[in-house]
Amino acid sequence: GGEMVDSHTLIIGELNPHSYQLVKGDDEKFNAADIIFYNGLKLEHGPSLKRTLEDNVNAYPLGDMIYREHPEKIVFINNEVDPHIWMDVSLFSETVHHIVKILSEKDPSHADYYQKRGFLLKQQLDDIDQNISKILQEVPGHKRYLVTSHDAFNYFGRAYLATEEERSENTWRMRVQAPEGLAPDSQLSALDIKAVIDHLYRFKVNVLFPETNVSQDSIRKIVDAGKDKGLDLKIAQCPLFADAMGPAGSEGDTYGKMMIH
Repeated sequence: GGEMVDSHTLIIGELNPHSYQLVKGDDEKFNAADIIFYNGLKLEHGPSLKRTLEDNVNAYPLGDMIYREHPEKIVFINNEVDPHIWMDVSLFSETVHHIVKILSEKDPSHADYYQKRGFLLKQQLDDIDQNISKILQEVPGHKRYLVTSHDAFNYFGRAYLATEEERSENTWRMRVQAPEGLAPDSQLSALDIKAVIDHLYRFKVNVLFPETNVSQDSIRKIVDAGKDKGLDLKIAQCPLFADAMGPAGSEGDTYGKMMIH
């Protein structure tokens, strides 16, 4: 939108977008907005936020738009839609033309401006996507496995960790594992723990990655359970950005930097 748009972010910092509930002042932000973009795909399921978004004619779920165009690109885990589409930069970049179209319809006198900026943004995202692929392909295939706090990295695993053959045969899911589900809740069952322990043992993974806005309790439980099985597990010192970007000045304070990190 550049100079033509006054942009505000509702969910900032390390708040959890899955469970965010409206706070004082949020209603005024929605009422003042000409356009509201949100992820969709059931990411924003806090009751008050979900209801407000679904009832607002100016709210556009970008993930649902991608799903309607390319349903084959959307991941389902145990019959539940995975909303973390931003973890595949090439997929998330498909939101750009929707944003350009909606801005242009709202403000047709500046449509050319939005088109040009959208084109440049798409180029930047393509460069980031290729850079991530290059970085990850330098890791040997037998070591490109990722275990994190919650199930936010399926799109990342499919795009950047899996082989072409795994993607074509839809066997890429073994590349990622997490004790918590699509929305972090830290309520682990013995079966959850066993599934992760089995994965770590099978693929010889000994490092678990925490996430910046998720409690480390679940992966600590995995590390403790792994000791009982004779596994030497450790938690990485650098957490990953998944459902939240980093604070200003950090390695994750923009979408592009977050994904490269």
